[in-house]
Amino acid sequence: MRSKRRLLLLALAQFALPLFLGAQALDIPDWALPGSATHKQVPPPAGFHRATRTVEAPVGLFDGQSDIGGAVIPGSAAFDPATGKYTVTSAGYNIWYNRDEFRYLWKKMSGDVSLAANVSFPNPEGYGDRKAVFVIRQDLEDDSKEAMTALHGAGLIHLAQRPDKNANLKEAHRVQAGAHSSGASPRIGIEKRGDSFALFVSLNGEPMHQEGPSMTLHMDGPFFVGVGFTSHQPGTADSTVLSNVVLENAAGKVR
Repeated sequence: MRSKRRLLLLALAQFALPLFLGAQALDIPDWALPGSATHKQVPPPAGFHRATRTVEAPVGLFDGQSDIGGAVIPGSAAFDPATGKYTVTSAGYNIWYNRDEFRYLWKKMSGDVSLAANVSFPNPEGYGDRKAVFVIRQDLEDDSKEAMTALHGAGLIHLAQRPDKNANLKEAHRVQAGAHSSGASPRIGIEKRGDSFALFVSLNGEPMHQEGPSMTLHMDGPFFVGVGFTSHQPGTADSTVLSNVVLENAAGKVR
């Protein structure tokens, strides 16, 4: 009995101690804090990087998941086969500038790609700049070349690219769709057709349609294709729920 009690106390300590230490010692630099009336978020210092943490185990349609950029609070993801829904949880300061921090579910692919899903944010109080993202990346490092589309908590949808490793993201197109919480589920997607990338949307239940012009970016195969989320708050985790996910190794399949 005493041995079992000792094992239970040890297990509780192993669980509680990291939470306590993490709450006491999160290393969040001032530049990574989100923008507010009294603070402006700025790009990371030159040469700043954090190592990505990766788990190579299947999650639904995806081969693995990673904390891109090693956010100070580890992320997580779960797939419910009964509903087909993915819940992605992450902190992370941003997906922008010359490096990213987000939880990423990915699959290695080559050639043309169609990727889409319905997006919801269960927490109505989340930060307005949090992002559910659909990303095609050359690698899993925080400064990877990439093409991406994102739905922000406050409703902004954009198509953007990082044209080279360690370059700043460049926006190609944007549309404002209004704020979204658990009561709304817009659908967004990205299509790769050769070196052309296009944004697809359905905001009110209409068929998916291309929004804005395509952008051009060359990616060497194999590359990583997947979905992800960042809370845009380095010290606070939040979640998105993605449903009716489409992932096809062909163009013209966004639906």
